[in-house]
Amino acid sequence: MEPLMATEAERTADADPAARAADADQAARAARTERAAGGAWPAVLPLHARPARDPGSAGAKAANLARAAAAGLPVLPGFVLTDPALAPGAPAGPGALYAAWRDLSEGGRRPLIVRSSSAYEDAADSSMAGWYETVPDVRGWDDFAAAVRRVLDSAARGLVGPAAAPREAPLRAGAPGRMAVLVQPMLRAAAGGVMFGADPVAGRHDRLLVSAVDGGPGTLVDGTAQGVRYQLTRCGRRIAAVPAEPPGARLLGRGRLARLASLARRAERVFGEPQDVEFGFDADGRLWLFQSRPITAMPPRPPRTARLLGPGPVAETFPAVLQPLEEDLWVAPMSHGLTVALDIAGTAPRRHLRALPAVTTVDGRAAADLRLLGAVKSAHPVRDFMNPLRGARLLGAAWRTGRLRTALPVLARDLMAEVDEQLAGLPEPAAMAGGRLLDAAGWGRTVLSALHAQESLAGALPGAGTGATAAGEALAVLAEVPRQDAAHDDAELIARHPVLLALLPPALGAAPPLPVRTRWSGVPRGVGALPVREGLRLRIRWVQEMQSRVVAELAERLAAAGALDGAARVALLRWPELVALADGRGLPRDFAERLPRPERLGLPAAFRLAGGRPVAEPQDPAGAGPAAGGGQGAGGGSGAGVAWDGAGERPERAVLVVPVLDPGLAPQLAGLAGLVAETGSALSHLAVLAREFGVPTAVGVPGAVERFPPGTALAVDGTTGAVTAAGGEARTGGDAAHGDSPGAAA
Repeated sequence: MEPLMATEAERTADADPAARAADADQAARAARTERAAGGAWPAVLPLHARPARDPGSAGAKAANLARAAAAGLPVLPGFVLTDPALAPGAPAGPGALYAAWRDLSEGGRRPLIVRSSSAYEDAADSSMAGWYETVPDVRGWDDFAAAVRRVLDSAARGLVGPAAAPREAPLRAGAPGRMAVLVQPMLRAAAGGVMFGADPVAGRHDRLLVSAVDGGPGTLVDGTAQGVRYQLTRCGRRIAAVPAEPPGARLLGRGRLARLASLARRAERVFGEPQDVEFGFDADGRLWLFQSRPITAMPPRPPRTARLLGPGPVAETFPAVLQPLEEDLWVAPMSHGLTVALDIAGTAPRRHLRALPAVTTVDGRAAADLRLLGAVKSAHPVRDFMNPLRGARLLGAAWRTGRLRTALPVLARDLMAEVDEQLAGLPEPAAMAGGRLLDAAGWGRTVLSALHAQESLAGALPGAGTGATAAGEALAVLAEVPRQDAAHDDAELIARHPVLLALLPPALGAAPPLPVRTRWSGVPRGVGALPVREGLRLRIRWVQEMQSRVVAELAERLAAAGALDGAARVALLRWPELVALADGRGLPRDFAERLPRPERLGLPAAFRLAGGRPVAEPQDPAGAGPAAGGGQGAGGGSGAGVAWDGAGERPERAVLVVPVLDPGLAPQLAGLAGLVAETGSALSHLAVLAREFGVPTAVGVPGAVERFPPGTALAVDGTTGAVTAAGGEARTGGDAAHGDSPGAAA
């Protein structure tokens, strides 16, 4: 586009007489409008000019496009109308404005789109998408003048409400909110949409999200069309498409997806962070960038030193969101016990153990330090091999393990006998004094730490993953419950058969129901026949249940005395706060504002914290696709079948694909063709049970639920942990609200 500094007379000197006459008439009309307006006209900034890159002058939307154009990204030409005070030296007046309109619209033959470009739009903390007016398909000078007026007026409506919106002169500068106006050609797009240069929902910087429709992105961003949602790698390889597209009928083929991925990477380099862009492909297949802004609510990148966390080692024990008191009663003792076990075994530097908890919670979900617990491979195997301190630790650990193999079974049986004696000696909670209730819960925290330490050490001994399990014993008992017992409620059954608690996670408040009674091939052998590790696990669960019951009784008494506004709200207290309340020191000042933590989606299999939010760890691209992947083999041989999520009718040859190894899934194991879990351990209850039933099992399979939706043909190798899909793709995606773009349907 030629510079707009020339006068109207200079611009029309070379035109034919008819064109000069038409231009002179339009200029005269513009001048009359200026006199009627009684104010200054906006300055005109070409989009390629340096001042247009300043959001203070051109607004954020136009400034972003100007920066993108200067960096060589595919941006349509255009100009910006702004306050002359913000753009000194830029041409202003009716002649400059008319000339800019005439050149861009080719004398009115080419339709334009007129958009807002406020300083408040397209910011990192708020996009204000769709907040202000956009006028597409503008033809002719009069329509153009009216379109600019509408956009300027929308600034007043957005800031002070429609009733107070002043009717400004058609094109006068200084409109409410200092709104700039962006003008570009109206592109007839063959396909268009929205692309996120990262996944803001999962917090993943290694994924791109694309939503596309036939035509321009307008119908997508205004919500009238759903489009096709793609999930891509950073290189543009398609991971998923929803709804699934028939082969050969793809809206965006491999080439277009690769070009979009390249655009996302280039835009991120220009702006320094992943971008939310609107795009379109014209009839000739050229890709155009219509809008670029930061992704709002995108978690920051975690620091390099951030710990690698994941729910895998603890998800089976705590599959649901925990409330604050549940964390203090159960997670803190587990973390302390694991730290003691790691110190005794000598498998981690003591300085790390002192500084970092082995288990923590994120938004109420339990997560473990994966590197501390040895759940992931070292990122620096060569450096570790050369490190003499690590070799000394391993040698010491081997020596200690040899001693533990002899001493631990005796120590564990002594501890289990002590726990059994203490639990048997406790009266019913209703018969206990208030101080005794608190003492019992506190004793539980102490003994849980010891139980977790010994259970962890027992799991490190050879052969720990073999033999009977507490969950298997519970299912065998449940299968043999007489009909008259089966008619009783779960509480009565648990009172008669405490081993059934192995099938339920700990919880304050109402307990989840026991699994549906099913036929089970095992025969009850008694709790005494369980291996040491399983016996310790069962005592952990018994102590947790005791704590739940004494806390429930204490909460009822506090609520009855008016010290607590509802017994269920005791879960919102911390342990020291409960002790203080029971001692008569009252509730915390902010207690009335506390709310129960809601159920949330599970944590990523591996993540780091950034600003307190989990950011998923990028997976190995070699194993990230929907057709292949794997984790850790948990035994059971190999098998093939159809992916099933546990809901609805069970298909023949079902391969159960789940996020976590929840003990409540145990009754589903019989007859499965395979078991695949995103997190978990080969030593978990469910994995051991699956091995007993000969079910091929793979645990720690990244993104399994997403990558292998119900109906996918799967092959599972329980030896290597490999999971292979014969067909089908994962289904994922999501849309976000957007504003406007110059693309329209072809």
